[in-house]
Order: sequence, then C-alpha cells, then structure tokens
Amino acid sequence: SSHLQKKRRAATARRQHLKSAMLQLAVTEIEKETAAKEVEKQNYLAEHCPPLSLPGSMQELQELCKKLHAKIDSVDEERYDTEVKLQKTTKELEDLNQKLFDLRGKFKRPPLRRVRMSADAMLRALLGSKHKVNMDLRANLKQVKKEDTEKEKDLRDVGDWRKNIEEKSGMEGRKKMFEAGE
Repeated sequence: SSHLQKKRRAATARRQHLKSAMLQLAVTEIEKETAAKEVEKQNYLAEHCPPLSLPGSMQELQELCKKLHAKIDSVDEERYDTEVKLQKTTKELEDLNQKLFDLRGKFKRPPLRRVRMSADAMLRALLGSKHKVNMDLRANLKQVKKEDTEKEKDLRDVGDWRKNIEEKSGMEGRKKMFEAGE
C-alpha cells in the first residue's frame, strides 16, 4: 500500500506543479496584454491628440475653442454610434444564447453506449421473463412440429388486437364481456 501512496503523492505533486505552471503562464500573458494595451493607447493618443500649444491672441484662442468644440461633437457622435452598435450586438448575442439554451433543452440526448448483443439477449432485455423463444434459427428451421402450426392457427384466430379492444369498449362491450363471463 505504501507503493500506492507514493504513486498518489507523485500524481498530486505533478498536478500541483502543472497548476502553478499554468498560473505563472497566465500571469505573464496578462502582463504582456496589459503592456500591449498601454502601448496601443499611447499610439492612439499621439495620433489623435496632438500636444496643445496655446496661441497668443484672443482671435486665435477663439478659433482653437471652436475647433475643439467641433472635435468634441464628432467624437461624441462616434461614441454614441459605437454604443448603439454594441447594444445591438449584445442583444443579438443574448437572443442567440437563448435559442441555443432552448434547443439544448429540447434535444437532450442520453449518453448511448455501443453494446454487442445477440438477438436472444435483445429479446430477453425487451420482453423480460415473457421471452422463452430460442432464436437459434437453424434449429427452428429443422424442427417444424405439428403443434407449432396449431399454435399459429390459434393466434391467427384471435385476429387483430385492435378489433378486440374496440369490441370490448363502451357499454356494449362491457355487456358482452359480462354475458361471456369474463
């Protein structure tokens, strides 16, 4: 049993090592991503927001203010459009997720396993204790007995079970059954 414990300990240690390695990898990936985002932000700001140089005269200052207001308006419009697009996409995503959820609910497939089964075993599984017939077809072919054909004749005389049910249904059927002593 000590050998088994050593094996378990080794497996646990390996699992712990893998977990810490994965965490370390995740941390470095997050750090890289953060740095890349920061660089992207700096580049965007450098391109879209040139450094501000304040002009000397009142006239130039007013011009600058007008330009800044126009810029603010266009950026605001852009932001609004992006927000609307995002809301629309989010709604579509939610709808699709709901559809997916509904579909999953409707078609829950049971986990099926492939099973090798003889015809005999299959009939036994389906019919349970009622199954007495042997499915050795060759044997059945060789031994056709007179009494078997008699049994089949009796079965044919019984006829369609649906007719029997219909005849026995309703008040008329009950009366017949009562009279027949069933």
